[in-house]
Amino acid sequence: MTAFLLGAGAFILLTVLLGLLRVLRGPGDAERLMAAQLLGTGGVAALLLLGSAVDLTAATDLALVLVLLAAFVAVAFVAGLRAGAPAGSPSEPGAGET
Repeated sequence: MTAFLLGAGAFILLTVLLGLLRVLRGPGDAERLMAAQLLGTGGVAALLLLGSAVDLTAATDLALVLVLLAAFVAVAFVAGLRAGAPAGSPSEPGAGET
C-alpha cells in the first residue's frame, strides 16, 4: 500500500508541475489564479498521500492550513477585482439603481 501511495503522490506532483506552466504563461489574471488554486489542491492532495505513506501525522495539519490559505487567496483576489472595477460596472453594488 505504501508503494501505491508514493506512486500516486508522485503522479499528482507531476501534474502540479504541469499546472505551473499555466500559471507562468496564463493569458489573464483569472486563469492564473485558477491554475494556482489547482496547484494548491494538487499540492494538498500530494501532501496527504505522501504523509500517509510515510506515516507523518503533521502532514494532515499542514494540508489543512494550506487549504485555508488557498481559500483566503481566492477571496482576496475577487475582492481586489471588485475594488479595481470602474464606477457603474455591473460588479459594483448598487450600480444598476437609478
